[in-house]
Amino acid sequence: MVRSSFIAVGLVLAFFALSCSPAFGSIVETTFRVANLTVNRLCQNQVITAVNGTLPGPALTVREGDTVIVHVINDSPYNVTIHWHGVFQRSTQWADGPEFVTQCPIRPGGNYTYRFNLRGQVGTLWWHAHSQWLRATVHGALIIRPRLWQKYPFAKPDLEDTIMLGEWWNADPNDVENAALADGSAPANADAYTINGWPGDLFNSCISNNTYRLNVKPGKTTLLRIINVALNNQFFFKIANHSFTVVAIDAAYTNPYKTDVIVIGPGQTTDVLITTNQSQGLYYMAAHPYVSAVLPILNTNITTAILAYPNTTQTRPILPDLPAFNDTPTAHRFLTNLTALTTSPFWSPVPRTVDENMFITFGLGLSDCGANLSCGGLFFERMAASMNNRSFVLPTGVSILEAFYRNISGVYTTDFPDQPPLIFDYTNISNSFDQNLLMTPKSTSLKRLRFNSTVQIVLQNTALIGIENHPMHLHGFNFYVLAQGFGNYDAATATSSFNLVNPQERNTLGVPVGGWAVIRFRANNPGVWFFHCHLEVHLPWGLGMAFLVENGGTPESTLPPPPADFPQC
Repeated sequence: MVRSSFIAVGLVLAFFALSCSPAFGSIVETTFRVANLTVNRLCQNQVITAVNGTLPGPALTVREGDTVIVHVINDSPYNVTIHWHGVFQRSTQWADGPEFVTQCPIRPGGNYTYRFNLRGQVGTLWWHAHSQWLRATVHGALIIRPRLWQKYPFAKPDLEDTIMLGEWWNADPNDVENAALADGSAPANADAYTINGWPGDLFNSCISNNTYRLNVKPGKTTLLRIINVALNNQFFFKIANHSFTVVAIDAAYTNPYKTDVIVIGPGQTTDVLITTNQSQGLYYMAAHPYVSAVLPILNTNITTAILAYPNTTQTRPILPDLPAFNDTPTAHRFLTNLTALTTSPFWSPVPRTVDENMFITFGLGLSDCGANLSCGGLFFERMAASMNNRSFVLPTGVSILEAFYRNISGVYTTDFPDQPPLIFDYTNISNSFDQNLLMTPKSTSLKRLRFNSTVQIVLQNTALIGIENHPMHLHGFNFYVLAQGFGNYDAATATSSFNLVNPQERNTLGVPVGGWAVIRFRANNPGVWFFHCHLEVHLPWGLGMAFLVENGGTPESTLPPPPADFPQC
């Protein structure tokens, strides 16, 4: 009997030793305290919402296979949730974070613990608030390094750094959003653009002494992890006299791609290598928006940081020549030349058989202002947006995921259409202000998918109200980008251009301005997964939908129950 006890204890100890070994990953545990913070930008003080008293918020640095535990304490005056952008959330669907999609918000004074594992993902992701416009200041990097015995598929860099491109308002971003939603108009543009939270020193009205500075050594290689944390702007990014080699996007390795300019949309990440092979001096890292919409460019400022070589006597950094704000050819060339590294340990071949074919038109529109009312949108209606003419509305009394799990009726429908309700010349700008096409009904409409089905979607941009590049983000999955183009999608000509060998793999894709893209993914993750435009201005207008992926029939493919501390509405 005693011998049996010793054997049992030995087995338990061996199990715990094994579970704590690198093969199983480590536990990374931290606390995020969300609270008001007073900061000074553009020569004025502003109260913002921030995590742990910093802007950007704290970076989480982990290894592939680690388990992350984050205790979120909400000491702010706002409801808040945290989304782990790009994390698959396999078996931890309740931790995905979008407000009223997978969870009710953490109320002021409340708390919630997010738990998830990072198996099968290496590279740069990020975390951000998924409530109102809090993302403007509640965000940070999520850096996933290879396991200890694994290597990058490129020479180990001498230095790593994170570059976060963002926006700044001389106001509370939530107030900016609420003012626009109150009368149905478009919100105010950002007052500045930022690199790692700072506008830089080219704002003539306010010269900053806090421009972000990266000190480098000659002849070394640096891995830059570039993240677009902005709400409403895509960016061109350059470093004076230096070139890049792209090695990953959205935490998926790419074939090396050489370029002197990066194009990056809200939500996207791009990992690049740079070699410090220039004469010792100061070089600006600079960014300004890529403005694909045919609109007046109201803010032409450039945000800057400094790449600094040692022992330089130079006092003024060299500024790179950025592309024109509306340089769509440069943007399209960059975005379509990226391909996947198929020798990556995480690469899976593109599924060749398609179970669900969808054609989704999307863009801006209008919704009814109400009887005898006059709103601030076009034709005195409310600004809106839609996918297949369904303008998405979030519930307020329960999250969609909980309604699915508990079989609560009346929260959502599963009648999202596979095809647009009306066929027209989608990208013809003469239709931009056709009131017969602009009005869109509100609904909480989902598309139901069988577990492990393969889904192909043609994403067709429209010219309604205006044409622009929309960064579309899918929660819970990566997808393959098979093809992209301009104009109206034509299967007869486009299908032959599909890249089924090494297409880029992303979680967020900028669908070309006045054009289309074809994506494909396998629905092997049960739950409710938001699919929406990552331009934050478009989300409350309704540019989104969600996929409801059914359970797969095994414990591993079944949605688990919500955690005990799950926030209640």
